[in-house]
Amino acid sequence: MSFSERTLVVLAAAAGLLGIALAAGAAHVTGGTNLDTAARFLLAHAPALLAIAALVERGAIGPRMGRLAGFTLLIGLALFCGDLSLRALRGEALFRLAAPTGGVVLMIGWALVGLAALAGGARNTA
Repeated sequence: MSFSERTLVVLAAAAGLLGIALAAGAAHVTGGTNLDTAARFLLAHAPALLAIAALVERGAIGPRMGRLAGFTLLIGLALFCGDLSLRALRGEALFRLAAPTGGVVLMIGWALVGLAALAGGARNTA
């Protein structure tokens, strides 16, 4: 497994860990709605990041586009979930329009996943 795929797996694990932590925090912290939303996004994307790393490693999707997709999703998660978490815990934004920017970056990341599948991988025979 290359460094890029290992990095995606490590950051996917971090997303899962943070998702669980934020879900627990949402149950006990005022402003829990923002934390709950951030937790759900992290928990939904953690397995997706693992899958992207596995698909790249297996050669099922285009490796460059697949890696770009994974890291784009991570940037979107950091912006979106970071902003929601800061708003819930400190009452302040990461920066103006961080959450919507993160949401758009997440959508771009998912589009890149589709493009990576269309690009195919090294072992794609069909």
